[in-house]
Formats: sequence, structure tokens, C-alpha cells
Amino acid sequence: MSLLNRADSDFFIVSTNVCPYCFKAKRYLDGRKLSWTEVNVQNDRDLRMEFVSLTGHRTVPVVFDLREDEPIFVGGSDDLEVYL
Repeated sequence: MSLLNRADSDFFIVSTNVCPYCFKAKRYLDGRKLSWTEVNVQNDRDLRMEFVSLTGHRTVPVVFDLREDEPIFVGGSDDLEVYL
């Protein structure tokens, strides 16, 4: 997905406006001094469904690690904590 390739950060987060787990994931990354880029899919059902198709993950956040050559799908906020 082109959004992932254009992000200039350590992690990429797909979020919505009122998602407490999205805020939790961003705070977790901030606390570890890791940068993140976010795309909000609150009002873009088509984009949200692209990420569902790509990952099979139906809830937000959807977190990717961008520190390697290819993006790595991490999962949600709890998955991120286990991953790091």
C-alpha cells in the first residue's frame, strides 16, 4: 500500500477519532521515543476496508512497523506492546 511506503517514521497507525486503543498505541510509541505516522479512517470506509483486506484486522488501531525494508503488520495496541 502506497501510504505505508511514503511514511517517514518508525511506525504507521490506522486510527479513528474516538478510539482509546489508538491513543494508547501512540502514547506507548511516544514513551519509547519511536516516531509514528497516522492515517485516520473515521470518515473513509473505502480506505478502512483496504486495510482490512490487507491485514484481516477489522478493528483499529492497525499498526505497522516501518523500520525494516518492508512494512511489518504488528496488529493492534496490545499486539504492539508484546511486539516491542
